[in-house]
Amino acid sequence: MPSWLRSCVVWFPSPPQFTCLPGRVTAFCAKGLIELWLQNEESRNCRRGEDKPGSSNIVTTNSSVANPVHTNRLAREKSPYLLQHQHNPVDWFAWGEEAFARARGEDKPIFLSIGYSTCHWCHVMERESFESEAVAAFLNAHFVSIKVDREERPDVDKIYMTFVQATTGQGGWPLNAFLTPDRKPFFGGTYFPPDNRHGRPAFLQILRQIQEVWETRRAELANSAADIQARLGQLGVAHEGASGAALTPAVLRTAGVIFKQSYDPRHGGFGDAPKFPQPSQPQFLLRYARRFQDEEALRMVLHTCDRMAAGGIHDQLGGGFSRYSVDAEWLVPHFEKMLYDNAQLAQLYLDAFLASGEARFAGIARDILAYVLRDMTHPEGGFYSAEDADSEGHEGKFYCWTHQELSQLLTPAEFTTAARHFGITEPGNFVDHSHPRPLAGQNVLSIADPRLSEAEQALLASARTKMLEARSRRVRPHLDDKTLASWNGLMLGALARAYGVLGDSLFLQAAEKNLSFLQARLWDSQTRTLYHRWRQGERDSVQLLEGYAFLLSGVIDLYEDTLDPGHLDFAIALAEAMLARFYDPDNGGFWQSPTGATDLILRVKDDYDGAEPSGNSVAALTLSKLGKITGRQEFTGAAEKTQALFAKRLQQAPQAVPFMLQALDFSLEEPRRVVVAGDPARPETQALLRAAHAVYQPNKVVLGNRGAVESFAQALPDKGGAVVYVCTGSACQAPTSDPAQIKNLLK
Repeated sequence: MPSWLRSCVVWFPSPPQFTCLPGRVTAFCAKGLIELWLQNEESRNCRRGEDKPGSSNIVTTNSSVANPVHTNRLAREKSPYLLQHQHNPVDWFAWGEEAFARARGEDKPIFLSIGYSTCHWCHVMERESFESEAVAAFLNAHFVSIKVDREERPDVDKIYMTFVQATTGQGGWPLNAFLTPDRKPFFGGTYFPPDNRHGRPAFLQILRQIQEVWETRRAELANSAADIQARLGQLGVAHEGASGAALTPAVLRTAGVIFKQSYDPRHGGFGDAPKFPQPSQPQFLLRYARRFQDEEALRMVLHTCDRMAAGGIHDQLGGGFSRYSVDAEWLVPHFEKMLYDNAQLAQLYLDAFLASGEARFAGIARDILAYVLRDMTHPEGGFYSAEDADSEGHEGKFYCWTHQELSQLLTPAEFTTAARHFGITEPGNFVDHSHPRPLAGQNVLSIADPRLSEAEQALLASARTKMLEARSRRVRPHLDDKTLASWNGLMLGALARAYGVLGDSLFLQAAEKNLSFLQARLWDSQTRTLYHRWRQGERDSVQLLEGYAFLLSGVIDLYEDTLDPGHLDFAIALAEAMLARFYDPDNGGFWQSPTGATDLILRVKDDYDGAEPSGNSVAALTLSKLGKITGRQEFTGAAEKTQALFAKRLQQAPQAVPFMLQALDFSLEEPRRVVVAGDPARPETQALLRAAHAVYQPNKVVLGNRGAVESFAQALPDKGGAVVYVCTGSACQAPTSDPAQIKNLLK
């Protein structure tokens, strides 16, 4: 790597948590051809939502414009995000060979813009720049412009996000990058303003400078881009030939200490504002507390769960959680709701319930799932992706309340109780800084005062009913109604576990229906191929590791909670297909994209557990569990080799891989195998199965004695009824049909 490139690129050992400050964005081309210093100022992007750049435009989406002046190629697409841009004057292409061929044929650089349909600052940049005739004219004349939905193509996003993070120290959406015709990046950033603000150059100014360099110093720029691609390739496989140091419980202890040091004792959570739930981190701390008998760690997680549930990040009326809080108190959310967050949070609250025995945590899990089943479910059983933060051009308008409107909606007694409970004031506690004329006196609902008498509880229940009904008449935020295999796999697992832990058949019915939908719409049983996206009767042609890994995790949960041999057969088929398409048998670990992918400049092994866990982390845990259920060494071996590949990561940067730490915790001890012998359809067998799931024991697998389970389990008799064997290794406790005894054995 040449010295001039080293001087302007910061190569992070791990992707940082995305921040709101684009900061100093440096175009790094040959010998500093472009050096645009965008000064570090209070500009924010969609990954973080507070203190946003000033905007004089009301944010709207552009997917249903009456009598549009322009219609571009994106009108042919199914992605809700791409369809939002179908009437821009920009001559957009979707990611694919048509765009690449145009760039090669016309010898133009590519302008790549990546976002998603519920991204607030993506909407802002569209309104300010992509609907501008002047900007569009320049882009159309000098660039080939490509739009990508990062939720449909996280593999594309990963490559160019890594580039932008490495060169700027920050990341977020909208993600904007400039590429050579062969897709090598040479300049990038996040949100660019339409005019000079706080010393930052306007987007059109950036376009002109890049076009000038492209015309005048092409060879140097091309050489630089080639160097950059080579360096990105090294990052993508940076863990090959890792230290080889043994992974021991000491790694888990060190990680737990690090996480505990970042705990906020006042408000709960880990780290400073803005706060993301990042459920895999508190879930690991629950495991840590169990392994090391650390009551302090347990209290930290339970306090965090309580404070999140009481905060504005939790929709106090409609259920579910927003993506993150802009403050330390969990009060003011960035209001978009994501399927993947709510799936993981449902799992966290189920774990908190089992670890503590406190019913309130089970109630929050039910609340999350009720929201998803009511508002985020396709009639055929698939789950939608997200709901926007904005409605009618204002962030949070659907969710917030004024003192006056509540006083008019409720009786005086109801209002007095609700205002005290939810913290309603005349000045309000939320201002939409992204709007030039923010609504006044808006209140985010949080539980400001939980103390209620029996009479006040009745008044609050009546007030909540009226408020929810009134809210239902408001203009609802945009719904991203695409179905993704990956995120559906996460929610499938949450529903399956909710059935196992809480015993509500409604959750089982939803889980079974979801799996049938995914098998019918996204799974090709002939080729054993799982596609990633379905919408409006059409699936895409994309395959991704996270689709296979997340769905495999959900199917294993469903098998463990039903003992249906058909679910185990499907899990095995998914695992075999995942290994065939993504596994690196020489070095360990899984590629994010399959063998033979032709539209990417490199293959990457994702190794960061952020808002979503990485495909490698989920694959490591699910294959470990499946190996113990089936006795198949190829599953266990791939999981162990994957963890070994990331050993340095686990040791030196555990905060980046909290989900993989859970996989390591599972693999470091022989798991308890709970063999439920008997007909899984019989009520007595189901009762024993419920008992097996009623204890917080994360390092266990639950299996039957029928179907493709390990031969050891197949040989265990049911003695003419239903019995449970709790085994460790090849040693089993005496069989029992007593649910209380099962719980004691697992404790």
